[in-house]
Amino acid sequence: MKVLITGAHGKVGRAATQAMIDAGHEVITTDLSRPSYERKPEGTPRYVMADLTDAGQAYAVVKGADAVVHIAAIPEPTGHAPHVVFQNNLMSTFNVLEAAVSFGIKRFVFLSSETVPGFFFPERDFLPEYAPVDEEHPIHPQDPYALAKHFSEQLMDAAVARSDIQCISIRPSWVQFEGNYENNLGPQIRDASVLSPGLWSYIDVYDLADAIVLAAESDLPGHEVFYIASPDNAGGHDFAEVLTKYYGDQIQLKDLDRTDASGISSAKAQRMLGWKPKRSWHDYLDADGKALNK
Repeated sequence: MKVLITGAHGKVGRAATQAMIDAGHEVITTDLSRPSYERKPEGTPRYVMADLTDAGQAYAVVKGADAVVHIAAIPEPTGHAPHVVFQNNLMSTFNVLEAAVSFGIKRFVFLSSETVPGFFFPERDFLPEYAPVDEEHPIHPQDPYALAKHFSEQLMDAAVARSDIQCISIRPSWVQFEGNYENNLGPQIRDASVLSPGLWSYIDVYDLADAIVLAAESDLPGHEVFYIASPDNAGGHDFAEVLTKYYGDQIQLKDLDRTDASGISSAKAQRMLGWKPKRSWHDYLDADGKALNK
């Protein structure tokens, strides 16, 4: 299968590209990085620089693909002006999806976000209604990033209603890799009172890449949304205990499948995609949240 991966030079894009190659697929990559015109190492996938907010460039890179994995986006709302985040993220998705529908592409994987329900970057703070959070949780985004991701999921709904395309939206939790586990998760591992909107959840980038491959290979009809998060929480804390300790009765506690459960449930992805996470913060950090390779 010939798979186009957008945002291929980012943290998730690089891992997804390699995972897709390892799965035996032909990969075409695109991003905003300038291309190199030197001889490439053997096995390097074809790269095309493209600004996907431009419809013509989006159509040019999508043409000829069998499946699209759309990762390209400004990754959160705080580093750019709000209108830049919203316009870039929504219009790039619109253009790439429009091209996929026009060319009759059957599979489209969209990297959405755990922020879609709205409690990650709100202007007026609010908490999840229950935890672990799942795909049925109510959605009330306020910020331009979560709004654009939410609207993009609705674009997927519209696409499957008017064409034969099959769409999967993946909402990853806080993505970690070798270089950022200690900095990002170390404080939470040492002290559960270091709170985050994701309720101590995270995902290893290589487990996320495995989920992306499964989504691209899936024959699930229509449009499905999946959270992808590690089944354990950062620090291995007793989830029921820390949720009650730090949030009282403000967040309803739902049934847990393990004591150290994540604040975000990936049960649907495990059930419907056959996704099986293989990695944990334990593989990178010690009990004090320090890198094991030091």
